[in-house]
Amino acid sequence: MTSRETPTAILTRPAGRNDGLAARLQEAGWRVHAWPALCIEPLSCVAAEIPLPGNFDLAVFVSGNAAAQYLDQLRAIGQSQWPSSCVAAAVGPGTAARLRDRGGLEAPGLVLHPGADAPRHDSEALWELLAMRGPIPRRVLLVRGTEGRDWLAERLRDHGAQVHLHAVYHRVAADWDAAVLAQLQAWTREGHHPTWLLTSAASIHAVRANVERAASVQWWGACGFVVTHPRLVQPLELPAGREAEAVRLCAPADDAIFDAFVSG
Repeated sequence: MTSRETPTAILTRPAGRNDGLAARLQEAGWRVHAWPALCIEPLSCVAAEIPLPGNFDLAVFVSGNAAAQYLDQLRAIGQSQWPSSCVAAAVGPGTAARLRDRGGLEAPGLVLHPGADAPRHDSEALWELLAMRGPIPRRVLLVRGTEGRDWLAERLRDHGAQVHLHAVYHRVAADWDAAVLAQLQAWTREGHHPTWLLTSAASIHAVRANVERAASVQWWGACGFVVTHPRLVQPLELPAGREAEAVRLCAPADDAIFDAFVSG
């Protein structure tokens, strides 16, 4: 079969996040490339500067990477058990699973998060859950990368919380190699347009920068896209009128992403 006859999925989440989804899509007849848009680089932190969960009433994790890196930091300094006095919260079930499943630490058994069937898994959805739960805890640890989730931090502060931001990683745009660029050039010549999975504005900007090294803006605008939040449609910069046809919106869980790819 030619690339024109076989649908192609490009999975751009960080390395290690695409394997299960890739296997399912391949079984469903898709050609799959995992080309991470961003490299996740852990930040070093001396032991004395690592905030301990026992000093907070609530610890919020903005991503699975935030959860994994922070638990690694705790394990490195001998913290083996999550204190019952600190409630853990996550923006979605995937992040909550990383908290529960990370080996070597007795992580929190109960993690507050929007459910798998929630319409959104984002700061707004988590904020609604926290607000419905009752008074906002006074001492809040927000674990994240070097940037992001400022809106959530501001909402917490507006309601009287003292928010400590703890960055555990930073994201660097990936520079795709010559083989990937050659594949993009080949698809441009063939008129083949893959479907891209894009999960953040930063990943969209990084992918577009790579695409523009090998293909045209017009080619990009004719591709398909699976995105995990309505806010990600605008950064795609698609031609007028193409959004309804080209973009499929879904929750950021593998089941929902798979369904978005195969239902189009």
